[in-house]
Amino acid sequence: MADPTRVEGVLRRILTRRNIDPDRLAAVTPDPQERLLGLEMAAARIPVRYQEALADHPQVVAWVDEVKRAARRGPAGQPGIAQADSLLLVGPTGTGKTYQAYGAIRLLLAEGVRLRWQATTSADLHALMRPRPGFDGEKQFQELTRVPLLLLDDLGAGKASEWTEELTWRLVNHRYVHRLPTLVTSNLATADLRQAVGDRVASRLREMCRRVLLTGDDRRRPPAA
Repeated sequence: MADPTRVEGVLRRILTRRNIDPDRLAAVTPDPQERLLGLEMAAARIPVRYQEALADHPQVVAWVDEVKRAARRGPAGQPGIAQADSLLLVGPTGTGKTYQAYGAIRLLLAEGVRLRWQATTSADLHALMRPRPGFDGEKQFQELTRVPLLLLDDLGAGKASEWTEELTWRLVNHRYVHRLPTLVTSNLATADLRQAVGDRVASRLREMCRRVLLTGDDRRRPPAA
């Protein structure tokens, strides 16, 4: 079980960023231990660099709020992911797109949303589904298409082909048709993304996603001396 002191510390940080008085912690988080347990479980699946990510971009936080409001109550009364709009985070390399995406997942967990989610990069998706003897990736692919919340990172990265376009279309189209919330990140501008993933995918992304442009310098580069 998570350390109770760390439970309160993490949740206080999140509440402060949400402009909620941390002294009201007990009132707004009736089961902080359970909420941090969700964060702890997520940390085991989140890359180390993003395990402390907290979404703070206003448009990303607004999307989290809307997904939370759309959540359905489960048998135990805890809200769970339901149909909602998706989010497309675009911008140059190093502007924090993946950080904000994982931060959004952690914020939903911290606010008590019962969350089954998966994450993959575009390149990993292609590698998973590449034909090879003795392996059928279709089951894992179907899990990605149907999971309540999906993070699809670095869309459009890598060499495009008819096969990769068809694969991406199958994934995006299922989530588009069923309005399953999807976090998508890409370094590509609109025209370049359309060329990389095809008109059918780009059209669906335009309708299903709210587009958030992240700008600024590459955070991965050391500051100039």
